[in-house]
Amino acid sequence: MRRATGVGLVLAPVLVLSVAMPSLPSNAADPPPEQMPLGYGPKPRIPEAKVGWLPTLNWSVASETWTKGQAPKAAAGLRVVAFAQGLKHPRWLEVLPNGDVLVAEAATEPAPSWSPRAIVENWVQRRTGAVVENANRISLLRDTNGDGIADQQLVFLGGLRQPFGMALIGDDFYVANTDSVMRFPYRAGETRIAGKGTKLLDLPVGHHWTRALLASPDGSKLFVTVGSGSNIAEKGLAIEIGRATILELNLATGQSRVFASGLRNANGMAFEPRTGALWTVVNERDELGDDLPPDYLTSVKEGGFYGWPYSYWGKTVDTRVRPQRPDLVATAITPDYALGGHTASLGLAYYGGTELPAPFRNGMFIGQHGSWNRSEFSGYKVVFVPFKDGRPAGPPIDVLTGFLKGDGSGKAYGRPVGVAIDGSGGLLVADDTGNTVWRVTGDARHSPTR
Repeated sequence: MRRATGVGLVLAPVLVLSVAMPSLPSNAADPPPEQMPLGYGPKPRIPEAKVGWLPTLNWSVASETWTKGQAPKAAAGLRVVAFAQGLKHPRWLEVLPNGDVLVAEAATEPAPSWSPRAIVENWVQRRTGAVVENANRISLLRDTNGDGIADQQLVFLGGLRQPFGMALIGDDFYVANTDSVMRFPYRAGETRIAGKGTKLLDLPVGHHWTRALLASPDGSKLFVTVGSGSNIAEKGLAIEIGRATILELNLATGQSRVFASGLRNANGMAFEPRTGALWTVVNERDELGDDLPPDYLTSVKEGGFYGWPYSYWGKTVDTRVRPQRPDLVATAITPDYALGGHTASLGLAYYGGTELPAPFRNGMFIGQHGSWNRSEFSGYKVVFVPFKDGRPAGPPIDVLTGFLKGDGSGKAYGRPVGVAIDGSGGLLVADDTGNTVWRVTGDARHSPTR
């Protein structure tokens, strides 16, 4: 068992590079900002920060449920059905080579404090559906008759602590709990793991609890996301060691290192196939206004520093942070593509298949969990960002909407999180407060667009 090692504080960029990441094509053909929705695209408008005594609080309320026949609204050319229902807060997805779908069922733990702030936070989190009975398990969903709907739902692995990321490499199954990366023996086709797991890596606990996993293309390493322990390091830098990072775990040696830092809360990761570059989606800081700063999609450069907590969207200084670090801000990398203020973009999956019609090919699907720190709701949908020559190439396209009730009440049927591509080329979406996994395919009525 080894702890993460890096360069001292996570807030410093990694200085020693062992492998150069692929260079990305020029973005000279990026569309002009006026063609993008506010807060989206490679060159978003960055408004003036608005810092007040009280943050904007505008949470959705998980008071609605999907009834039989109800579903999110799919874009033209697409069809959505419930792949599996009756789950307990499904957050993340992994598709096995035999077509089985694994879903991590976990929820936010209540703040372990009786302070006024913690009491309010726990109350709000319960109303939004974030704090519920915690299943702490991974379930297996199997479609035995090939009709696109799971007819078996089994407990694959239990007794976990807020499991999230999953990865299968050969006969080894890896799970990222909030506090550790674990390895379990796996046999193809089995519906339950009975073997005892081995801890590979300890992870810091608290605040941002989700830990995504992604295997390197050659299966020799795991990339692990570790979100920050606070909004802007207001609790001190000591608790941020090893956080706001993507870690790289060498499976042969057991050693880990900081691959990239200054990423406040990175979640989903994916490799872009043309360039081989690693991409991620990041939730940015709160309490600077409705549209500041935008969450983002970005390629991840080995050794790169992305600003947190000292700056955002590259070198825009956050004046609330003390002490300032102009030396680090000078090295901060500007992300590739903004995803809107406070959208809570979590899920990420690259699509290179043909099951879905144009324009939903060759790009990234993104699950946007939805805002709490914005006067008007943002997110609460799944979007698609088209790519060309290895880079984002156009405005985002809505894929699934309708998770919020359309009467302005803020009542939510569900909230999308993880996204994955199944063995037949369909898109799977984990809806945590809706306790459902949705499956999106091409609509036969629109077959001429295929």
